Amino acid sequence: MNKDQKNEVIELLKDKFSQYNNFYVTNTEALTVEQVGKLRRICFNKKVEMKVAKNTLIKKALESLNGDKYANVYDALHGVTALLFSESPKDPALILTSFRKETNLGNPVLKAAFIDGDVFAGDEQLKTLASLKSKHDLIGEIIGLLQSPAKNVISGLNAGSKLAGIIKALEDRAAAN
Repeated sequence: MNKDQKNEVIELLKDKFSQYNNFYVTNTEALTVEQVGKLRRICFNKKVEMKVAKNTLIKKALESLNGDKYANVYDALHGVTALLFSESPKDPALILTSFRKETNLGNPVLKAAFIDGDVFAGDEQLKTLASLKSKHDLIGEIIGLLQSPAKNVISGLNAGSKLAGIIKALEDRAAAN
């Protein structure tokens, strides 16, 4: 690979890192070409972009964007590296988990994940990442929690007016006797 080709790859990676707030760094070394192709198709169908690049080029792209922001990702840049870019922080984790179950392999191995500024290092983080809730799910839960006390107050007030009606009816009955 000549210098121009390397610079082209670095620019492409910089665009991807700028475009997405979430990316996964995985090791696909133990996978066959057929398995990597299958993983690529699954990623494509789920709108997750998969890129394979040399670690030094990935590091240069990250450093040129913001060296400090991505500093904790550098330790994961060894061996064969495939990057998974996604709008959703959860989708790549679900893809990796289901791919492992389908193939009965422990691969691809998660080396690190960069999720909205936080780094999750190590393959043991995959379960945590697969159980992440989306921003929209969390907002929905918060709205539900905020609405709950208001609903209780309204139902209490409605019950109070019914109680007042019952007392009024009893008073009227007692006055009539």
